[in-house]
Amino acid sequence: MSFFDGCPGSKRIREPFPENIRCICGKEIEIWSDETETVCPYCKRKAKRNMPPSCLDWCSMAKECIGPGKFERYKKGKK
Repeated sequence: MSFFDGCPGSKRIREPFPENIRCICGKEIEIWSDETETVCPYCKRKAKRNMPPSCLDWCSMAKECIGPGKFERYKKGKK
């Protein structure tokens, strides 16, 4: 793998995949691996989740690795 492929720690952000979380209303809903929140299709409330720790939290090349738009969304969601 070269640097331009990105590191393995950023893969869930660079190549998002669907995951399931439970909304406060009790329903299981889909959220993508690069999202910190989504709107529940059942109750219309925002459903949030904690993002797992990632190299994006400390790496000086994180913005270049995943791109500035995704990096800003990631950092905003971590607050």
